[in-house]
Amino acid sequence: MNGEVTCSHILQKHLGSRNPNDSYRKKPITRTEDEALVNIKNIREKVMSEGISSFGKYASEFSECSSAGDKGNLGSFGKGQMQKAFEDVAFSLKVGEVSEIVKTDSGLHIILRTK
Repeated sequence: MNGEVTCSHILQKHLGSRNPNDSYRKKPITRTEDEALVNIKNIREKVMSEGISSFGKYASEFSECSSAGDKGNLGSFGKGQMQKAFEDVAFSLKVGEVSEIVKTDSGLHIILRTK
């Protein structure tokens, strides 16, 4: 299945992110990358301890991507449609697996492969 994957994600932006003031939350991003890393680690720990069924709840509550409005759902995408680091991890995950923290120009993510 090399064609497409379907994923959800949780994004934490920081001052060094691409478009740091363009957040779904409509609040200016003032945190450092280290502070964003602490946040995303804590969110990942909660998801891992509560199970992947909690992923959407935390995406809705904390993600700074517009996909938060749909519980982090990014839908399906193929190769070449996402930033390379994100894509590489998304395609390497098994269905139902949550990634480690992924750094892209957009910020810090955790990814859940759903299909």
